[in-house]
Amino acid sequence: MFWAEMMMAIRPQLSLSTEMLLLRVRETFQSITDSRQTVKSQISVSDALMSGLAVFALKFPSLLKFDEQRQEEHIRHNLQHLYGIQQVPCDTQLREIADPVEPTGLHPAFHALFQSVKEAQRLEPFRFLKHGFLVSIDGTGQFSSSSICCPDCATKTSRNGETLYYHQLLAAVIVHPDLKQVLPLIPEPILGGDGDTKNDCEQVAVKRLLKRLREDYPTLPLTIVEDALFAKGPHLKLLKELNLSYIIGVKEGDHAHLFEAVKIHEDNETMDGLIKQDDTKKRTMIYRFVNGLELNKSHPDLKVNYLEYVEVENDRICCRFTWVTDITITENNCIELVRGGRSRWKIENETFNTLKNQGYRLEHNYGHGKQHLSTNFALLMLLAFLIDQIQELACIPFQKARQRFRSRTSLWEQMRALFVGYLIDDWKTFWQAIINGHQASRLQPQNIALCNTS
Repeated sequence: MFWAEMMMAIRPQLSLSTEMLLLRVRETFQSITDSRQTVKSQISVSDALMSGLAVFALKFPSLLKFDEQRQEEHIRHNLQHLYGIQQVPCDTQLREIADPVEPTGLHPAFHALFQSVKEAQRLEPFRFLKHGFLVSIDGTGQFSSSSICCPDCATKTSRNGETLYYHQLLAAVIVHPDLKQVLPLIPEPILGGDGDTKNDCEQVAVKRLLKRLREDYPTLPLTIVEDALFAKGPHLKLLKELNLSYIIGVKEGDHAHLFEAVKIHEDNETMDGLIKQDDTKKRTMIYRFVNGLELNKSHPDLKVNYLEYVEVENDRICCRFTWVTDITITENNCIELVRGGRSRWKIENETFNTLKNQGYRLEHNYGHGKQHLSTNFALLMLLAFLIDQIQELACIPFQKARQRFRSRTSLWEQMRALFVGYLIDDWKTFWQAIINGHQASRLQPQNIALCNTS
């Protein structure tokens, strides 16, 4: 218990430090009900989940790699002093303990981290205009197999009749056009029975996500940013019911009625807008908008505001984006609304790309299990990612450590090397060793006499 007692003693002095973030997560894990019939092993659910979190925080490539070193005295010491883990499970125990845990049991950890950011007043930089905070929503895959499945698996059948089992998550991430960091909120697993196609699945899962999002944050002003898949009447009406604003992409091929109305305004020269040029005057940015158009014939009562952005360079169109929004568009806010709409890509670039290609290994199968293991591992990975994002945003030691390396993956390698090579008493020592370097120590085998006789 010394780790928790020590943390409680210094808690008032800490805000978004690594120690405090991990403490708040561990506190939520300790409240999870242990569903096992017998707990004679005495490895607690919180110790098992914190071990899983450590795997993803330190970017171990597999549970086996973590398990190979967990019995080393200094590894156990580091897990205890840095992560508060009293008893470290083997990889099999970790899977067996985490598998039956209901994924909703991990939700309070996301809330606790979000509350930490809010209490430290580091949420305000994410505020977008007067409409609160942009939340980009999109789905991504995390696992697929033709032989392994669980009750949470979604399925699809290939042309040759083979059944593919897979897991996908619908992620919701707070973004801002000017910030590299993102703040993932609780994702929504896409489950079997949600639909027969990828698009159907996402549209069913998003209903659960949005309702829970509003339940979790009933007074937080949010603007949902999504792609054209979600620009449909029932979805926009749900957003309105939940008091959620939106900026959602639209496509001419999918929204003919809307674009016909836009064409009429264009022909009558009744579209409003702005034209800007960059400093070199080689690139022209065109902003056009019309308020109060019908989304489609099926929902004539549903009025939306149309926004268009076109870039022209050397008399050629470089890019063109179109959205609908419930926010009234004016010359004063159209540029910012375009920036908000384009920030949807931060869920692809700063979130999914980072999770898949920068050390987290989202699509690697750390274990599938028979109940909720695959989903729980994805949630633990997202928690590790959220902690890293908060540290990039507001933890000075982490920021200084990050500055020493050209890439995140180089930092992860250094962190893991120190973790498996040295006894570490606290995070302050750990970060200082990365920032300022550390003394080299001569490699010394445990039993020299035995080595000399070999």
